[in-house]
Amino acid sequence: MVKAQVRYGAEMRKRADTVDRQRVARYVCPKCGKRKVKRQGHAVWKCRSCGATFAGGAYSLTTAVGETGRRIIADVKKR
Repeated sequence: MVKAQVRYGAEMRKRADTVDRQRVARYVCPKCGKRKVKRQGHAVWKCRSCGATFAGGAYSLTTAVGETGRRIIADVKKR
């Protein structure tokens, strides 16, 4: 894991540390349900089990805006 070299304050270092942890974490695959999704590149995520590729956030598989959109679409489909 490459640590970001952040200067200028504890708050910025804490934020950078959080982003680094999100970036290298493994996430649960929406297709197969296994915890095998890793970051391939900027906003590109790939499951090492089933081989599915996803577009997501830059440093995490999902973003707050993406989750909101997913909920709205699911609500519209229910009606």
